[in-house]
Amino acid sequence: MGRLPAYAPMLARPGALPEPDEAYAHEMKWDGVRALAYIEDGRLRLVSRNGLDITAAYPETHGLAGAVGGHDLVLDGEIVAFDRQGRPSFEALQPRIHQRDPLRVARLSVTSPVTYLLFDLLHIDATPVIGLPYAERRALLEEIVRGGERWDVPPCYHGAGPRAVAESRRLGLEGVVAKRLASPYRPGRRSPDWVKVKNFRTQDVVVCGWKPGGGRRSGTIGSLLVGVQTADGLRYAGHVGTGFTEAALRDLAQRLAPLERRGHPFAEEPPREEVRDARWVEPVLVGEVRYTEWTGEGRLRHPSWRGLRADKRPDEVVRED
Repeated sequence: MGRLPAYAPMLARPGALPEPDEAYAHEMKWDGVRALAYIEDGRLRLVSRNGLDITAAYPETHGLAGAVGGHDLVLDGEIVAFDRQGRPSFEALQPRIHQRDPLRVARLSVTSPVTYLLFDLLHIDATPVIGLPYAERRALLEEIVRGGERWDVPPCYHGAGPRAVAESRRLGLEGVVAKRLASPYRPGRRSPDWVKVKNFRTQDVVVCGWKPGGGRRSGTIGSLLVGVQTADGLRYAGHVGTGFTEAALRDLAQRLAPLERRGHPFAEEPPREEVRDARWVEPVLVGEVRYTEWTGEGRLRHPSWRGLRADKRPDEVVRED
């Protein structure tokens, strides 16, 4: 591990724009994979939100270690892939998330490069700075990190929440994160000092099974059966049958095959008419869906698949209203 201490990322709570507006800075909510960067002795180590070393997956970001003025640092940020229109694309990021084969990674870093977007600073040399106010940490971050082709410190909006939200909508982004200027960094905590304000609804889900497809999808996955964690255990949240690319379906089929099990993993019996012909799997994979609303029965209405989330654990998946 070296001399730098290990940190867990601070998390945001969903909500509306907080007041008073001038007490907050507003950052774009980037649609990617959260990662902490540990820079020590001129080398970069990337660690995912769930503590996995993902350095090998993103070699194009490694030059960041030489762009921090020789400091040892712990940084927080989001690894993002962009589509051909220059907009963050979680779909474009999917081939990179699980890939570790050096040759494949090298090719993908050219054909589907990522950018590491930095938004916080936790540690400088021998000194933790998580107790400093956000405004001071942000100023230090902008002072220390020199932007590069595959890493940057994107701008934030001070006391301009509505303008930040409007800009995020114009860019087709997921939303903004409002951060209280006076707040410390609270490792591993979901704090009201950070509020994520979404332009559209997304929900993490646990993949619990699948139903065979018909027609064009004959012989493969027709829909995924998903759940969310509750105080009483895993609860059925509906099925997702749209939003899949052919590549995503092939990848999911390969990942689900060795996870098959007898019987469903839910705390309560799911509706028989919805899970007929289901193939159940161990509930270890986490994905993300876009949806319109929750029904009164606790089902996702019109969910559409967005991709797997390797940076999140099944026990973290709770309902976000």
